[in-house]
Formats: sequence, structure tokens, C-alpha cells
Amino acid sequence: MENSDYSAESCEDVLIHEELLKSIGEKMPCEEELYDLAELFKIFGDSTRIRILFVLFESEACTCDLAAALSMTPSAVSHQLAILRRNKLIKSRREGKSVFYSLADSHVRTIISQGLNHLEE
Repeated sequence: MENSDYSAESCEDVLIHEELLKSIGEKMPCEEELYDLAELFKIFGDSTRIRILFVLFESEACTCDLAAALSMTPSAVSHQLAILRRNKLIKSRREGKSVFYSLADSHVRTIISQGLNHLEE
């Protein structure tokens, strides 16, 4: 018996759709942009960083608050915050002796929100 999922994976005949290829060629980002996009998504591939981003999705927080909320050490949180900041996913502001972190912009909020929505479907 043939597996219908397997049979749908490839074409039976080789037929190149030139208009489709032309359209893709015009819209495809350059290799450097695709590499950078893949690197960005790698940042989202770590559950600790996702947990931090989720806290920041809800509210601005300092390192101590993040460490307490996530049951982590402040140094472990700081390490992850540095990665998130280097990749422009979060921003910081100093208030006295504290540094508060928040999502960098609405795009980060959208990525998290869309990811959660996708999981709930």
C-alpha cells in the first residue's frame, strides 16, 4: 500500500514553472540576509532566552527581577541578556544603580506573539 503522505512529497513529472522562478528570483533576499535571518532564529532556539523574552513581553525588568522570576542566577541571566542585546532583541536603560531591560521594538513582540498563536492553532 502506498503512503499518501510520501507520494505527495515530489512531482511525478519534471515541469519547471519559469514565471514562478522569475518571481522568486526577484524577491529572494541575498545570501547574507538569509544567513543573518537564520542566525536571528537561532537566538529564539534557546528556551532560556525565550523565557527571558516572555517576561519582557509582559513587562520591563531588571536582572535581579529576571533572575528571581526564572529561578536563575543573575550571572546566568546577564549572559543571556548580552546575547539578546547583541542581536538587537532587547534594549536597556539605567535608573540609578539598576538596569532595566525591555523588548527592543514591536517586531520582537510580534515574533513572540505570532509564535504563541501558531502553537495554539
